[in-house]
Amino acid sequence: MPTPRGWALLGSGLALIALWYAFGDQELLLAGAFLTTAQLFAVAYVRARPPLLSVGRRLGSTAVHDGDTVGVTLVVRNRGRVPLRNVALSDEVAGLGRASFLVARLREGEAVSAAYRVVCRRRGAYRVGPAAGAASDPLGLAELPAAPGPEDRLVVYPAVERLAGLPTSGGGDPAMSASRPERSGRGGEDFYTLREYQRGDDLRRVHWPYSAKTDTLMIRQLETPRRSRALVLLDARPQAYESPAAFEKAVSGAASVVTHLVSAGVDADLWAGGPDPVNASRYAATMERLALAALSSGLDIVAAATRIRREAGGGALVLVTGSADRDLLSVQRLLSNKYGATVMMGASSASSPAVGDFHRLGVAVVTVAPHEDWAPAWGSAMRSMWAGG
Repeated sequence: MPTPRGWALLGSGLALIALWYAFGDQELLLAGAFLTTAQLFAVAYVRARPPLLSVGRRLGSTAVHDGDTVGVTLVVRNRGRVPLRNVALSDEVAGLGRASFLVARLREGEAVSAAYRVVCRRRGAYRVGPAAGAASDPLGLAELPAAPGPEDRLVVYPAVERLAGLPTSGGGDPAMSASRPERSGRGGEDFYTLREYQRGDDLRRVHWPYSAKTDTLMIRQLETPRRSRALVLLDARPQAYESPAAFEKAVSGAASVVTHLVSAGVDADLWAGGPDPVNASRYAATMERLALAALSSGLDIVAAATRIRREAGGGALVLVTGSADRDLLSVQRLLSNKYGATVMMGASSASSPAVGDFHRLGVAVVTVAPHEDWAPAWGSAMRSMWAGG
């Protein structure tokens, strides 16, 4: 098919032919015929050399965080038996941008690579490609597209801040009140069973009476403590947020807390809509859930908390919202007997009357404006919890 340059040339040729018809000047006819014939030759040229291109794509990462930059590399190979000229390539990350390249000449079997970078400014899932390629004649008057390349998927996770401090827990899960929650691999203080001595074992744990009876050194195996637990609940009701920026801040807060808890060894679950919470130890799936999180009209968060309560495992509860209201307070009351500590994170530029009720119930309140960072307010709230505990 003609390129924009080719269409311009063809239009000029036809215009000259029209002028010849009007004025009878033979030179106009010759010029018009020349331009028109040149365009026809260009079309015949590219049709005789259809581009057989294979396009591969390498993503620097298929999952990044909001604000990160990801590199994309295209590898294009000429699978045909004739060289190609003026090979144009374009690739697009839907919603984020498009990159275009031009290869002057691509010999038979030759491969070239082209790289570009994308700044990922908005969480979500993005389609990458398909890459489009086309070859044209030496003058660039006509081009023929190649078969489209593959598609990829890029997931942009919410922005994550580094937090410090863990919520204390008054019940349900004693490990949550430790400054460093116990991991499964550490021994506890409760007797569990006996086993044979192994080199490197602490001799203070030798059970001497039983060792004398069996004539074998036996070690007291201490019970492994339970891992700390937590539930992070993201409020997805539209009425809870003053603006889209406030909801984005809440999603970032939920992602930051989940990342913080998992890295600290806490068995955390995330609820961001849907029938059941997801296990945050499946980090990629959890972050993708947050990347795709959206406001849900008609969401009954109290009913959701009632369902969660049946399977609640104890530990700490983190409620992430915009402006706290009575429904969220009802959620806290429903789950308070299952979770020993509650943190309410609110992304709002104005204070809510319900915040005072949360304070009276002993809930740690972390509030920030949509343009502020979570980390300072979170750290201050955690220090207050420990001081008060």
